[in-house]
Parts: sequence; C-alpha cells; structure tokens
Amino acid sequence: MIQKTTFWAAHVAALKLEATTASQYAKQHELSVKSLYYWRRKLAVTKLTHQAETKPISSVLSNKFVALQVATPRQTHCTLILPSGLRLEISALQGPEWLAAFDRAVQSMPGLR
Repeated sequence: MIQKTTFWAAHVAALKLEATTASQYAKQHELSVKSLYYWRRKLAVTKLTHQAETKPISSVLSNKFVALQVATPRQTHCTLILPSGLRLEISALQGPEWLAAFDRAVQSMPGLR
C-alpha cells in the first residue's frame, strides 16, 4: 500500500506543478482519470488529518477560511403621496404585504382617498 500511495502522491504533486487539466495529465501518463481524482482527494484528506494530529486545529483550519466583504445596504428613502395630499415618508419601502395592507387601510378611510 505504501508503494501505491507513493506512486500516486508523485503524480498528484506533478499534476499540481503542470499547467494542465487532470484529464490531460492522466491521458499523457496513461493513468485512469478517476483514480487520479480519487488519490488527489484521498491524499488531501490524509494531509489534513496528519496536520491536525501534529498542529493545533486552529492553525490547520485557518487557511481554509475566505475573506468575505458584505456590502452595507444603501439607505433609501421613500415618500408616498396620497391623492388627498397626505404625505408619508419612510426610510425604506416595505414589503408588498405591508403596502397592500396600507392601501386597504387608506381605502377604508374616506377622508384619505
């Protein structure tokens, strides 16, 4: 098993260095592309497991996080002007359910239509 692991580890390392796809690499070296993918995945898991055994887990996983920027929602302003002249200013337009409920409420008040 050690010889097999060494064989595939060498091919996986060579694949990383070459600017080619796994399919092209496998074809050039007369390897099964499925086996190449399998061993690449297996060796990556083995490497993580070995690192976890020898290093604190925080240092093993620290390079697995990706920086994420979340855009702050832009402040919007909405003004509703009813035919009666009533002006309603809100910081953001609410959802359609709220707008429908507001419309029903206005329709039920004869002075605001």
